[in-house]
Amino acid sequence: MIVPDVRVHRALALCALCGGLAGVAAPSGAARADPLPTLREALGDPDGLTIGVSIRTRYEAIENQFRPGLAQSSDALLLQTSLHVEQDTGPVRIGGEILDSRAYGGDTGSSLSTSEVDALAITQAYLGFDLGQALGKGSATTFQAGRFTMDIGSRRLVARNRFRNTVNTFSGFRADWKAAGGQSVTAFYTLPVERLPDDQEDILDNHVQMDSQSFALTFWGTHATTPLPISGARLEAYFYALDEEDRPDTATRNRHLRTPGVRLVRLPRPGLIDFDVEGAYQFGNIRASTAATAQQLDVSAYFVHAELGYGSAAGWKPRLAVQLDVASGNKGDGSYNRFDTLYGARRFEFGPSSLFGALGRSNIRSAGGMLEAKPDARTVLATGYRAAWADSTQDSFSTTRVSDSSGEVGHFAGHQIEVRASYWLIPKVCQVEAGGAVLFQGDFLKNASSANGYGDPRFAYFSTIVNF
Repeated sequence: MIVPDVRVHRALALCALCGGLAGVAAPSGAARADPLPTLREALGDPDGLTIGVSIRTRYEAIENQFRPGLAQSSDALLLQTSLHVEQDTGPVRIGGEILDSRAYGGDTGSSLSTSEVDALAITQAYLGFDLGQALGKGSATTFQAGRFTMDIGSRRLVARNRFRNTVNTFSGFRADWKAAGGQSVTAFYTLPVERLPDDQEDILDNHVQMDSQSFALTFWGTHATTPLPISGARLEAYFYALDEEDRPDTATRNRHLRTPGVRLVRLPRPGLIDFDVEGAYQFGNIRASTAATAQQLDVSAYFVHAELGYGSAAGWKPRLAVQLDVASGNKGDGSYNRFDTLYGARRFEFGPSSLFGALGRSNIRSAGGMLEAKPDARTVLATGYRAAWADSTQDSFSTTRVSDSSGEVGHFAGHQIEVRASYWLIPKVCQVEAGGAVLFQGDFLKNASSANGYGDPRFAYFSTIVNF
């Protein structure tokens, strides 16, 4: 694995700085009695003001790249700096966020893209209105307009990314209502923000360019939740719509997708069995390619997730979960069957993304499990395993871009194993995390006509995050 010393030293230097601060902040084996002041407190604790700065440094390296046509090994130092400010005046909230996402050390043989780089981006600039009980006694209603990020439902289809260096952001409006009995409804109409620049030369240079949005790409929908008589369980239902058209400077596949779905969930709680079952169907139409004359195809795709877990309140508080995921792939029968995950996140189920990210919610059948433990309030340890198959051999496997023209290599893609550990050097202020993953390739990834043939992909990362 290629690991440039200068980048490792930068990451280790930040970690050492955090460790030094931790030593000053609290004596060994004891919690600090007077916690470090927040940035808001340093400004005099003004009424209604929320302000925060977060700086994350992460070094990543991948060996035996699985994406066709790229260098066998690559690495990068990813920096993410966020400044978020919100002033709450009572019924009106004014907020904004600047997120600076950069990558250093990548070259033209790496997979660096707008998923890692979006320098000096305005990710939020909004007005929020708290309408109180305007829609019923005991209810709460809010309305938000401007640019903002969203986490909705399971986050599998609409999410603010956590592990990825850049985040999904939207311009438009959002309304939320919650009843006294726990029922809730969210509705939104947005223009997804397109991260710029999107050519690799400017991405590698961390070129600063204003992001854009257009009515040529709209994303709207609604999500509803109701509690169930089973302790802690709830039922969710949603409908999302994505409409895309060509723009003067950009040819698209003119996606017009409709995605209804349902979810039955009981979130993890110590001493109880938890479960999460979700399914969505996708229909509409899409062009066979970005060419203006390309055939228009009817869409028929789906995804299903099922998870069963149990967590203990004793000792290291372990939680074990078994998981099953199926997302359809394109069958090449005159319709389009590859499921589009829209603006969802995947790291929490499919392992690390960024320079890695071999698995996702497209053309996949996967079964596996996750074991997580918390030895103390500062430490989280986790390991996960997945076996994966291509749902269709006529389509590229999941997010690897690996496809086979012969259709004779079989469905099995491989076994993925990941491990990670995180530790709060200073609780809520400075955290370090390290992890890695190995994908032991099956016949599809080893023998497909577009496979690189480098061997089993390996990935490792080390990160620090500091909050003010």
